[in-house]
Amino acid sequence: MKTKITELLGIEYPIVQGAMAWIAEHHLAAAVSKAGGLGIIAGGAAPVDYIRDEIRKARAITDKPLGMNIMLLSPNADDLAQLAIDEKIEVLTTGAGNPGKYMESWKNAGIKVMPVVASVALAKRMERAGADAVIAEYRVYADRLRPMVRDTTVMTWEAVKAGKEVLFEGAQGTLLDLDMGTYPFVTSSHPVAGGCCIGSGVGPTAITDIMGIFKSYTTRVGEGPFPTELFDETGDYIRNAGGEFGTVTGRPRRTGWFDAVIARYAVRVNGLTEAVINKIDPLRGLPKLKVCVAYKLKNGETVTEFPANFMDLVGCEPVYEEFDGFDEDITGCRSFDELPQTVQSYIKELERIMGCPITMLGVGPARDQVMHLD
Repeated sequence: MKTKITELLGIEYPIVQGAMAWIAEHHLAAAVSKAGGLGIIAGGAAPVDYIRDEIRKARAITDKPLGMNIMLLSPNADDLAQLAIDEKIEVLTTGAGNPGKYMESWKNAGIKVMPVVASVALAKRMERAGADAVIAEYRVYADRLRPMVRDTTVMTWEAVKAGKEVLFEGAQGTLLDLDMGTYPFVTSSHPVAGGCCIGSGVGPTAITDIMGIFKSYTTRVGEGPFPTELFDETGDYIRNAGGEFGTVTGRPRRTGWFDAVIARYAVRVNGLTEAVINKIDPLRGLPKLKVCVAYKLKNGETVTEFPANFMDLVGCEPVYEEFDGFDEDITGCRSFDELPQTVQSYIKELERIMGCPITMLGVGPARDQVMHLD
């Protein structure tokens, strides 16, 4: 959903950078394929075999320049991670899942890509620790990555100083942020807009516009509170119409009505200047559309702001505003005026309730099914 928007916008930007803490799938290939000039992966961490595959995908698409400055993750097991701690050397390995990946960074037991491609001394230290398999593996990667490794903080800052526009792409969502999300049901990084500065090395004063991308309904992967979750036929309808199934596992995603309380929270903690509403077309055929505008807590209090105590979400009741649905096929619409009046009204109400301008709409899966609003 988000990659489509990134690729559309990336055509207009000389630099497209995947700059959040965890490098999402297809960031490099997507960024480079549509970037005006340079595609960058900066900050965060990624498995070396993943980087290899992404470079291969990108090179199949374009010969535009690539740049990266990241932490590499070895696919080996936890015994080498313990070795790094015991020997107090910089050997990075990982277990399964993002928490394991970030654990090495938190333990100061990781290696970044610069030393991998440039430091003989580091390799010697690893040899003394007996990590021969890791050394052999990384030497292969080093030869392949060396032409692409740059100090991307300098590259990006020079572009900003020269007045060039840079597009940063994030991953995941606000409620999965380690600090701003519904802890402990979160990821191990910072998907909020502030994470861009951490990942890219660009200061917050250089950021001028922040775009948030929403679906016209709400989904969640995994555990955690979900006030508007639908357990009935409507939830199944939206899930099937929107193709809300795991790409790898095929497991159904949890679905629910659009939650404007969460949306306002996302606007606030990210400092959004504009919003995109994607996947409107799956709502076709529903007689009524609901938008959650408040929560009624178990103590009887009604709140319109996202609770600081996320446990308040457990057992709360969503308070809805209701709008007329639509039966028309909107996938061929390319301007706001072509949309049925009911859809136009729904979008205008979302904009009012969210408190953020909506500048783009997605009415289908293809890139040419995204319309810009005046």
